[in-house]
Parts: sequence; structure tokens; C-alpha cells
Amino acid sequence: MAEIRPFRAYRPAPGLEGRTAALPYDVYNREEACEAVRANPDSFLAIDRAETGFDSSVDTYAPEVYERAAALLRERIGNGSFRQDETPCYYLYEQVMDGRSQTGIVACASIDDYLDNTIKKHENTRADKEQDRIRHVDSCNMQTGPIFLAYRGNGVLKGIIEEVRERPAACGFVSEDGITHRVWVINDEETIAAIYEEFAEIPAVYIADGHHRCASAVKVGLKRREEHPGYTGEEEFNFFLAVLFQTEELRILDYNRVVRDLNGMGKEEFLARIQKEFRVTKLGKAPCRPDRKRVFGMYLEEDWYRLEARGEICSDDAVQGLDVSLLQDHLLGPVLGIQDPKTDKRIDFVGGIRGLEELERRVHTDMKVAFSLYPTSIEELADVADAGKLMPPKSTWFEPKLRSGLFLHSL
Repeated sequence: MAEIRPFRAYRPAPGLEGRTAALPYDVYNREEACEAVRANPDSFLAIDRAETGFDSSVDTYAPEVYERAAALLRERIGNGSFRQDETPCYYLYEQVMDGRSQTGIVACASIDDYLDNTIKKHENTRADKEQDRIRHVDSCNMQTGPIFLAYRGNGVLKGIIEEVRERPAACGFVSEDGITHRVWVINDEETIAAIYEEFAEIPAVYIADGHHRCASAVKVGLKRREEHPGYTGEEEFNFFLAVLFQTEELRILDYNRVVRDLNGMGKEEFLARIQKEFRVTKLGKAPCRPDRKRVFGMYLEEDWYRLEARGEICSDDAVQGLDVSLLQDHLLGPVLGIQDPKTDKRIDFVGGIRGLEELERRVHTDMKVAFSLYPTSIEELADVADAGKLMPPKSTWFEPKLRSGLFLHSL
């Protein structure tokens, strides 16, 4: 059962929340991060991506980058820009995007629940990507970016969330992308006990987004255990920062693909090859946004096509039946030669938030063909995790993104 507990968060001082909150560190390249920090020096990105304080001669992963992150964080705590709550609390974090709301419980999750698979994964992680956040968390002695977790619908927790949202919010602001953010503090003992006890009855929690941040947080906790052989399990380093949402509230967007060439084929040969396993309909200028599973859009040269997977290639398997798997296993791999989409430089991935226009733009600039997909569902994600399997890379794109800097967890 899941141990999801309250904690004493460091939060931005009243009035600073909007300028502090930042998109996750990994949605930016270095140039974009530097530009964002120049535009708003108060952004938490200055700490999450501390290389923004150096010129390009300093490597992103140089020791002085992590030292700067820790120094900036200490400075902001010292000058009152961040304040720690006096008692352990839960928090609600609401985001409203395009009129649609999702509200999560901000808390700390147990690294032991991650290790024993009570917190279930659906993606592999890469050691090189983990190492950056391990060094960042260890240097700052603080977890700064929450892990996006999900749990299946729970009526008691839903009722608690609805009741708390009737209270005045601790803060609220609209970020530059038009998303509304609100935070409530839950500090009364009765509600805290009810939330803790209800999570203790939940058999499984799922990582929705943030596998690398989660793996890094766990490895820092294990490192601290080695450094403190008399640890009790109650120390803060045994827990990591998370926001937990009920699955029915979450929205997954499509995660689309663009490929640089046709693997040595001409257009007509390529179209003939894919018709063996997909029914192909030419749409011309009308963009194809798939309206159901097993249907794909394809943009080639100046035309859109609708691809429908033939029945013989479809599967009820939790992984092989995913649309991302059908496209990979029956087109990208055997026809276009993309055997490992994690490492092949001929393929790139485009989040659905960018729209189909971005697929057309890429084909007109640096790519040859684009594919639009029907979004993976949260139920499919949970089914894969429950089966102990892994999704193909780049299967899910969650929106809106959780902001960093609104809640910090000290180790």
C-alpha cells in the first residue's frame, strides 16, 4: 500500500509565486533556458538550469554549475524569497488549461514504494539523464521538481479535494502561457489524517511523467542511506516530492513522429510498401488528426493521408496493441529502418501541444514524412504498468506541465 505523507514545503513568498514558477527543466535546450532566465531572472529555472548563469564555455554539467544552483537556492531562502511551512502539510495544486481543470495532492512519496513497485513505472530510464538530476538534488539538498503521479479514482479523496477547494486558496496566478495555477494548504490534523489513511489503502500509484526525476530522487535517497547507516526510514531523504492526480482528471495529448527520409525509396514505392499493412486514403490538403485508435495521419510532400491498421497486425497485448507500437513495429521499423527510436537520429518527436501545423512545417524544412497519432490513454498507461511491461519511448505527452519552484522538499 502507498505511503503518501505530508511535509514542510518551502514555497515562494506571497506575491512571488507567478514569477518563480517555471516549466520543467527538461523542456528547454540550453539556449532556450538562457533566454527564459534573461527574460525573468526570478524564474526558478535559474536554479534548475544553473548553467544559465555562465557563458557557453562552461559545460552544462560542470561542478560549478551545481555549486551555483545550491548557492542561488540558499540565497533565495536566506533573503525570504522562499519560506518553509511550520508544520507538515498536504497541498492542493490546481491547473486550468483551455477551461479544463485538474487538481492534484502535493505530498511526499516513499522511495521504498518505488523500489517494491507499489509506484509503478512504464518507461525505462537512462543513466546519463539520471546523473544530472542526482547531482542537482544532492548539491541543493532539495527536491525542486515534483514527480507527476496518478492513482485510480477514489471517492473519499475526491470528496476531500472538493471540500478543500471551497476554502480560500493560498495563492493563484496565470502563467505566460495562459494556464491558471492555484494552491491550497491543508494543515488541519483531521484532513491530513484522512488523506494519509486513504492513500494507505491504495494498492498502486503510477508514474505519469518524470521517470528520470523519480529515479534520480530514489538514487539520492539510497545514497543518503549509505551515508547514514543508522537511518530509521523516517528521514526526509527516504521520500520524494510528488503531485498525485486521479487518473480520470488527466489529459494525454498525441506524441507525433517525423522522419528525415524514406529509407532510400521513392514516394510511390514507399506508399506501395505501407499498403500491405495499412489501408491508405489520400486526403490532399485536409490535415488528418486521428479520431480513434489504430488510425494514423501521414503528411508526405504536400499531401495528407489517412492510414488505418489492417486487422491482422492489431493486438490485444498491453504493449503491442498500443498505436505507438503498431506504427513502430509495422512501419517505422520494417519500412523506414528506424530500429531503435531512442537513438536513431533520423527520427524526431513532436508533442501534440504544437499542433499538426508543426508537422507540416518540419516536412517543409528538415524532414521528409510526418505521422500524427491518436493519444495513448491513461488506462493504457496503467494497463502496461500493471502488466510489468514498458511502453515504447515517447508514448505520452501530458499537458499542462507541472511547474517547478512552487513546492520544494528539503532532504
